[in-house]
Amino acid sequence: MIHPLDDRLREEARRYRLVFACPDCASFDPAGAGEGDARDVRDAALPGRAPRCSLGYPVAPHVSRSLDDRDEVVFCKAFELR
Repeated sequence: MIHPLDDRLREEARRYRLVFACPDCASFDPAGAGEGDARDVRDAALPGRAPRCSLGYPVAPHVSRSLDDRDEVVFCKAFELR
């Protein structure tokens, strides 16, 4: 779902600490992490390996947590808070 951003939504996201990005999702699999890996999912990707969605959805439209430099935000239909 693509939703336009305005100042009100940016302020509400900050005020209520809304999350929507892949690193905040239970299905996010950072590079090199698999079952039994104890690293935090917010760790940087390993060299040469890209983070991915364990459900197969593209992460590029959702990976950034910043709303400041965007005109719209893309919400994933499978997002589940970790």
